[in-house]
Amino acid sequence: GLGAEVGEAMLHDERVDLVSFTGSTRVGQHANQVVSSRFGRCILELGGNNSIVVMPSADLEMALRSIVFAAAGTCGQRCTTLRRLLVHEDVYDSLVPRLVQSYGTLPYGNPLDPKTLVGPLHNQAGVELFERTIEDAKAQGGKLLAGGTRVPSSELPSADLAKGNFVKPAIIEMDPHAPLVQEERFIPVMYVSKVSNFDSAIAINNQVEQGLTSALFSNDMREVFKWIGPRGSDTGIVNVNTSCSGAEIGGAFGGNKHTGGGRESGSDAWKQYMRRGTCTINFGTS
Repeated sequence: GLGAEVGEAMLHDERVDLVSFTGSTRVGQHANQVVSSRFGRCILELGGNNSIVVMPSADLEMALRSIVFAAAGTCGQRCTTLRRLLVHEDVYDSLVPRLVQSYGTLPYGNPLDPKTLVGPLHNQAGVELFERTIEDAKAQGGKLLAGGTRVPSSELPSADLAKGNFVKPAIIEMDPHAPLVQEERFIPVMYVSKVSNFDSAIAINNQVEQGLTSALFSNDMREVFKWIGPRGSDTGIVNVNTSCSGAEIGGAFGGNKHTGGGRESGSDAWKQYMRRGTCTINFGTS
């Protein structure tokens, strides 16, 4: 049957003790309400509005490669995709022009080809959402720095890909407090913003409803330990000097806040799939 039909049946079925759901926050909320109403358990992996923070002490070459991979890879269709880039004003003019230049040479093509970084969007609706988002960003004061259009067939590696839903990932300079930036849209649009200090970068990172993954590029150990501590990033995956996407393999994967709070993989995963019981056995005769 259809996913919605099968999924709804599983949510209501008393025989299903635990439901693990990956998808939108809206559907995840519904799943959690239904399963909780019958005292079942949910593991939820929902939305992610992920950010990378780049501070003055960062290795900009390493940051550049990580940002491009996280924002443009798989055409922005990963829950860990980079959506918001926060760059300190001291290195903004050194990093952002290089990012724009890198976006001009992105390798498009068949996702099964190891040389491809950017494949197509999942469907035509994704293309329409992408184009609408570009216009929404401009209406909210955003400045398009790179991409934002469909990929001409002449720039694709073979003619058989011409009917694919290929778009050029976009970089948009944007106020980090703009309403659009608070949303997750599952498309390759990265909003870049300038920050004046580390505390404001943490506040902006934490201001969105979602809390999946984040990364800091810095060689200042005071910043690093604040970032990973209780007054730092509030995401479930908190990285340093590596991408917000792809480095989580083998770790406890999941997020906080509207991302759902569940964990898959890593040290925590098996515990959530077990039923805990306290057992007392009497080997005596009385």
